[in-house]
Amino acid sequence: MALKCGIVGLPNVGKSTLFNCISSGKAQSANFPFCTIEPNFGSTIVPDARLQVLEKLVKPHRVVPATVEIVDIAGLVKGASKGEGLGNQFLANIRETDAIIHVLRCFDDPNIVHVDGSINPVRDKEIIDTELQIKDLDTVENRLKKVSKQAQTGGDKEAKRLYNILIKYKEILEQGKSARTVVFDNADDIKLAGELFLLTDKPVLYVCNVDERAAKDGNAYVDMVKEAIKDEGAEILIVAAKIESEIAELESFEEREMFLQELGLEASGVSRVIQSAYSLLNLETYFTAGIQEVRAWTFHKGAKAPQAAAVIHTDFEKGFIRAEVIKYEDYVKYGSEAACREAGRLGVEGKEYVVQDGDIMHFRFNV
Repeated sequence: MALKCGIVGLPNVGKSTLFNCISSGKAQSANFPFCTIEPNFGSTIVPDARLQVLEKLVKPHRVVPATVEIVDIAGLVKGASKGEGLGNQFLANIRETDAIIHVLRCFDDPNIVHVDGSINPVRDKEIIDTELQIKDLDTVENRLKKVSKQAQTGGDKEAKRLYNILIKYKEILEQGKSARTVVFDNADDIKLAGELFLLTDKPVLYVCNVDERAAKDGNAYVDMVKEAIKDEGAEILIVAAKIESEIAELESFEEREMFLQELGLEASGVSRVIQSAYSLLNLETYFTAGIQEVRAWTFHKGAKAPQAAAVIHTDFEKGFIRAEVIKYEDYVKYGSEAACREAGRLGVEGKEYVVQDGDIMHFRFNV
């Protein structure tokens, strides 16, 4: 399952520094606007301590973690929705992502210029929100022009359903709110709404980029952001991207852990960002475990066994017969698949089984 998170923000807020920390790619990071022009692509593993435990028990030839693709997108400025700066390119790149990691500058540094001349993360957030909302409103209004006549004749039920969805979005966007604040209960409505690919309908994670002193508890800028997003239902993380970049350069795990302890942090900001992005997309992990390979597979929370099997190969879903399931806790307790089977801890599940995070799966299929 290819997952893509886009890192966005105004110029010079620390997007590329964060990207370099969490990604295998290396973006240019410099003190001038539009340092990033073309989007930078990289990928990173989803941290999961369970893989290391399974590796010790199974002793496989290789271990394959789940991954997330990260895109560092050019900095946006006011007027982007009308093509200012790199606006059109920015908006096209963000449309292709599954979720948004919105970096906000929450640190003072006279040596790093701010595109608007002063530090105000709430203002910065609102600039990007507004530009995305304007673009979405334009998208909605264009679709309304095309669908309104079909909807009003009464013969096309789907056109009428889409028309009502578009009207709801239009009302919200005209109020300066994001599309994600509109909630649909009907499955058909949810499907149609998703097919609009609105920019402000994407889940968002706010990352407050702070200096070393505020790495643990934040600062007044972070408090401003928390207040501004309290009604959004969005998640916020505090990350000192500059320090994280120094941690990423350390060669040994022990050195990195020591650095984190000195900062009073239990986990790196990088790990927290990736885990939060994974959760933001409503994703979970199941495992396959054998001597050849222990592997983490990503699936959408609530998926049934055949749909989860399709993540490995579509043939697994088409010819699904059954799934053999061992709970992670049981695997760790008994130490092997054979021991779990002997203890009666291996379940045989059918098509209606809802896969749980941490399940160790073996699929039986026939095509």
